[in-house]
Order: sequence, then C-alpha cells, then structure tokens
Amino acid sequence: MIGVGACPFVMKFQKNILLKNHTSFKIGGPAKYFFEAENGKEIVKALVEAKRLKSPVFIFSGGSKLLVSDEGFNGLVIKIQNSKIKNQNDNSKSKIYCEAGAALSRLVSVSIKKGLTGLEWAVGIPGTVGGAVHGNAGAFGSSISKSVKSVSALNRKTLKTKKYSNKECFFGYRDSIFKKNKDIILSVELRLGKGNREKSSEILKECLKRRKERIPQYPSVGSIFKNLKFNSLNKKVKKIIPEDKIKGGMVPAGYLIEKCGLKGKKIGGAKISEQQANIIVNFKKAKAKDVSLLIDLARKQVKKKFGVGLEEEIIYLK
Repeated sequence: MIGVGACPFVMKFQKNILLKNHTSFKIGGPAKYFFEAENGKEIVKALVEAKRLKSPVFIFSGGSKLLVSDEGFNGLVIKIQNSKIKNQNDNSKSKIYCEAGAALSRLVSVSIKKGLTGLEWAVGIPGTVGGAVHGNAGAFGSSISKSVKSVSALNRKTLKTKKYSNKECFFGYRDSIFKKNKDIILSVELRLGKGNREKSSEILKECLKRRKERIPQYPSVGSIFKNLKFNSLNKKVKKIIPEDKIKGGMVPAGYLIEKCGLKGKKIGGAKISEQQANIIVNFKKAKAKDVSLLIDLARKQVKKKFGVGLEEEIIYLK
C-alpha cells in the first residue's frame, strides 16, 4: 500500500488523477495511481513498484488516440514525459534523436528550423513522437515510418532495452510491432533530408489549411476508424466509390460513414462531426459511453449498407 513511510520514489505516485485532463478527447475517469516518468529508469522503477502492488499498468504519452472509460482505471497509469530532441548532421542527411514524450508538433518545428524536410505532413497533429511511432501516424500520403531509422524500446517483462531497426519495427498502415509486443518506446532516431525552409513553410501552410478544413475545433482523437484498402472491397462497393475518393489505393472510412447519413449524429455529448464523418467530437461534456455508442452505430451501419467491416484506430482504457 502506498502511504506513510513509503520510499521517496513511491511518494511521486499520485492518487485518483482524472485522466480526462490528459487526453485529447477530454473524457475519462480517475486512475487509482498516476505517475509521470521523466526517463527510462523511472519507468522501470514504476513497473517494479506496480508488480509489488500487484497492480495492472497502462502506459501512454500524449493521449491523442485514447478513450478512457467513465469509471477510470483501477491500476497504475504511467505517463511518459521524456522530451529531449537533438540532431546530428552528416554529409547528405540529418539524424534527429527524439525522446518518446516529445510533442510531435515540436519535432516538426525543430526539423524545419534545422533546414530539414520529411515531417511537414505532421504539422498540427497532436500527440507525441512515441505515440506516432507506435501507431505509425500519417497524413497526406506520408507516415512517420518513412523517417524512422531506429527505435529504442523497453521490454515490460525483462525490463531490458532493445534497439529496433526500421525493418524490425514491422510498420504497416497505422500499425507497428509495438502494438503487438507491448514494448515501451523510449526514444526514436529519425533520418531526414536536407530541405529548404521557404519550401517547407509553404508545405506547412498547405497542410495546416487542409487540416483546418477537416478537423473540428471540439476535443477529439482525430480519425476513429482506419481507412480501407480499395482492393479489399467487394465489387459492389468498388463500383460506387468515386475515383477522387481513392488515394494511394485507400478509401476514406469517413466516406462510407457519411453515405450512411450519420454526419451530425449525436448521442449524449458526443457527435459525429459534420466536417469529417470519421471524427467524433466531444461537444458537450461527453461520456466515454456516448462515444462508444456512436462508434458501434457507425460500424453497424457501414456493415449493413456496404458489407464492410471497419477497424478502429483508437485505444481503449477501461
């Protein structure tokens, strides 16, 4: 039990911290224990203490793809706060070392200031570098996997660190090995190209403009469902998809949700956005249950109308 007489490290554990204050959705109940880890050693210590307490553990960094239950989490939540960014130049490319807790938006800013290119697509995307690598975040036809050279991650069971090459990360569409093996991303080494600040600034402006057009101002986690591979769809559905909706061989899940007439659909304080049907917003003190019901509705309606199964991008914490 954490209390009087506990060691100084354990005293850094907080109790009953509302997780809604640590997520992009602004939804979620309290964590029984909450700990902000500033480095790998602190993560290890927290895991050891959780084992002693026989407490379940959940680890995250930015909370930009997280839906926390209204009841919260009856265990230890570790928030990764390490955020150093530094770069090392070589003859043709530049390497950037970045800790997992660094904001993705800050990484984009640093890369542009250093005259580097390759991350412009990520401007305006919330969350952290660790989260982006974990889910292979992407936009406008690009993704973080194209820039990752290596990833250092901690094994939860052995508490040992392993360095993964890009190939060993097994990146896929919104996917990586870290979703499967549950290793904790500590830092990432990125390799970017030499760029032109003026050209990069123009790309940034265009990306921000496009994001503003499709991303609502209410709290959200961005896309709820993964987009669909056009070639995986049945013939009937393929015939009704306009050519301009097929980009990079993918069809937006939001297009199918919209065709089900669900834009603007509300349940409680949650709503399927009128701007982009693959986004659910917290427009009025929404509960996790409200969001879950909308997700379930969208999935069922798309399945009924098109015979297509939607797969979620978001992470649930119950």
